[in-house]
Amino acid sequence: MKRKVRKAVIPAAGLGTRFLPATKAIPKEMIPIVDVPMIQHIVEEAVRAGIEDIVLVTARHKEAIENHFDFNYELEDSLEKKNKNDLAEVSRAVGKMCNLISIRQKMPLGLGHAVLTAAPIIGDEPFAILLGDDLIDSTVPCTKQLVDIYERENASVVGVMEVPADEVSKYGIVGGKMLDPRTMHVQNLVEKPAPKDAPSRFAIPGRYVLSPTIFECLRQTKPGKGGEIQLTDGLQLLAERERLLAYQFDGTRYDTGDRLGFIDATISFALRRPDLKSGVQEILRKHLERK
Repeated sequence: MKRKVRKAVIPAAGLGTRFLPATKAIPKEMIPIVDVPMIQHIVEEAVRAGIEDIVLVTARHKEAIENHFDFNYELEDSLEKKNKNDLAEVSRAVGKMCNLISIRQKMPLGLGHAVLTAAPIIGDEPFAILLGDDLIDSTVPCTKQLVDIYERENASVVGVMEVPADEVSKYGIVGGKMLDPRTMHVQNLVEKPAPKDAPSRFAIPGRYVLSPTIFECLRQTKPGKGGEIQLTDGLQLLAERERLLAYQFDGTRYDTGDRLGFIDATISFALRRPDLKSGVQEILRKHLERK
């Protein structure tokens, strides 16, 4: 029976060590791209895809994320008293954005374990997974592209992008039979393979729409390197049990978990804003002209 995709899981329990010292006291997901926290971009993508409930998998000291998606009555009242109603509405709109359900991953046992932590809330429904380190800019939200395929094909689907051979060792890589230029029937997945061992150059950058069967697969997945349960290993079991597709999504992906990727995303998003574009261009010219 075909079912609508109404829920999403956003793992946000990592320590964010690549962004120390900023992440010593601030969740890395709250670091902004210009003036919008990274986690808000991810949530907005899910909402634009028709997601109704978002399960946020967090850890200790991540309360700032939950607070961000709540109402701040004192701030909004103060802004309205100062006749800054537009700013008050900006704050209020974030609180209205979605139904956010927070759950703790009490031990750092890997991405697969983080997803499994959400099982009691997801239940027997299909759901999306969006990783916070991957910002994907597209006209049709990446998650919406995958949701449409899931609901049409009644099959789990992972978003993929083609990467150079020397970069396959950074990603989970899929292999299988191409059904059309953008879609693959996945038969095997390898986590961060050496270039010579990679089954293709199609990498998963952090977008999935999966059937609830993945939970049973993750329960049967043995811990790998570092004692962590890998989502890629669970997906391999899923591909052996039922049809798993990979879709080369349309959009530009920014690795915001990497410093240069974060800077790239910040400049790109700033340049598309009418209130910032000319000023940012002038700043870039100034720095590029320095000898």
